[in-house]
Amino acid sequence: MYELTNHMKKGYTKCIMSKIKEMVEFIRKAGIVRSRDLVNNGFTRSQIAWLVKKNQLERLSRGLYRVKGAPVMTNAGIVELSARYPKAVICLLSALQFHGITTQLPTEIWCAVEASTRAPKSVYPPIRVVRFIGRAYLEGIEEHRVSGVTVRVYSPAKTVADLFRFRNKTGIDVAMEALKEVIRSKRASLDEIRRMALMRGVYKIMRPYMEMEISS
Repeated sequence: MYELTNHMKKGYTKCIMSKIKEMVEFIRKAGIVRSRDLVNNGFTRSQIAWLVKKNQLERLSRGLYRVKGAPVMTNAGIVELSARYPKAVICLLSALQFHGITTQLPTEIWCAVEASTRAPKSVYPPIRVVRFIGRAYLEGIEEHRVSGVTVRVYSPAKTVADLFRFRNKTGIDVAMEALKEVIRSKRASLDEIRRMALMRGVYKIMRPYMEMEISS
């Protein structure tokens, strides 16, 4: 009886270790995962806790994990925010950073949510939330897959229009430089920029800068 019980224990342990190995590989392929996604895929919270205790998993923030020692990600804060708040859209200065339109690194992650949506909260990285309504929120959203996470970010054309709209907060110089870079690098067509400017109600403000850049 003892030998049978011991054999069963060994088999159970082997099964658990196999499941944990499977979970590590799952997280490695995903890049960053939420604990609820792990549970939905058949893993347990006790297995997550065991891996954290064994220093095989890194807890990035509440309910967010990646394999310990994984390469440092570009835009790590943006990816973490997107994993925790899938409906948030990276915007304004952070969208410029994501698209590589600026060399500046904003101290906050700028993200947009619909007016009725609960605002994301984070101690680190700090988040700057803006609320958009209707088309202002829905238009110009791009989806990029980064480390297994879908990052929603406004297109370069939409970002430029938003910068002019929020010029009192982000600075007119930043908006002008972004417009110049987007046109010069052909990150967006003039028609797309014009359409977004009209939609955001800033075309009259942007038009002289657009004409100046086109003629230069």
